[in-house]
Amino acid sequence: MSLQPISDIETDVLVVGAGGSGLAAAVSAREVGAKVVVIEKNADIGGTTRLSIGSFTSTGTPHQRRLGIADSPDEHLEDMALFAGQKLKYDNAELRRVLADNAPETMRWLMSLGVTFYGPMPEPPHRKPRMHNVLPNSRAYIWALRRRCSVLGVEIRTSMRAEAFIRNEGRVVGVEASSDGRQCRFLARRGVVLTSGDYSGGADLKRRFAPDQTDIDAINPTNTGDGQLMCERIGCEIVNGPFVTGPKLRFVVPPTESLILRLPPWRWLTATMAFALEYGPSWLLRPIILSFVTTFLSPEAMMFREGAIMINRNGERFADETNNPEPFVAKQPSKDAFIVFDAALARKFSKWPFFV
Repeated sequence: MSLQPISDIETDVLVVGAGGSGLAAAVSAREVGAKVVVIEKNADIGGTTRLSIGSFTSTGTPHQRRLGIADSPDEHLEDMALFAGQKLKYDNAELRRVLADNAPETMRWLMSLGVTFYGPMPEPPHRKPRMHNVLPNSRAYIWALRRRCSVLGVEIRTSMRAEAFIRNEGRVVGVEASSDGRQCRFLARRGVVLTSGDYSGGADLKRRFAPDQTDIDAINPTNTGDGQLMCERIGCEIVNGPFVTGPKLRFVVPPTESLILRLPPWRWLTATMAFALEYGPSWLLRPIILSFVTTFLSPEAMMFREGAIMINRNGERFADETNNPEPFVAKQPSKDAFIVFDAALARKFSKWPFFV
């Protein structure tokens, strides 16, 4: 069935993708006076951001200063290299610099929108506590950004899938999109911002760039690489293609949402939570926090270096846990694995500086 065209829509800035990055870009553009339209292929906004744990790593925060922690973007930049390990040679040093330098201002901006953070907490191999956790959950980002978009008059169109860039004399000036059998052209006078996510849910792109990961399920299955394909069609090159996503081992998500995930990010509620986390007894709060965060995290590799092993549902050990076990986990029955360790290791990883 051919798509029926509808009228062109003109704006100053067009944002493709309504996850955390896209909504932040939309708010920032609108705050300096641009007319902004955001298009999102899913029926609701949020993207991968709403599925994340929601932590924010930054230096020079009010939370650090309150605890007397002297820190700087330069130190942050140095520690970021420790995460990359052997992949450091593939890293973009200039973008890493941008991230470290702009994290403090970005966090203050998010707080001005009503986002509440708790922290800082240790995040090895960072040498200083820099991890700030959003309260009550990562959906608070989207809630705050959606509210700000509404106040500013940002137009958000959901169920609108971007399909191709529109170019004029070599410059991208808009996007062709479709929704419910209708075709639409969005024309942007001042720029198009692409924030459509990764291609961890795109089978064809994964077969091309990361064939060893084709059996690994995406955290966000709607991240099918639409933006990357659009860019390729106008001559762009995908670099570092095999690095599709972050951690590929995740703790199993419970069949029903926890109470914490259902809590709204009301300011009085998040302020109460922050106070309780800072001054409440750790023996009471730790199980509650862990029940939330572990559903979105991967097990720490150090556990396996210290002797923990993985087995499948048949009780069989199937891989060297210290050497890229992710593709092997994806091939096990139900794509499940169980971590096995003894009481001594459990005690060791129940306190700083070790983490599950």
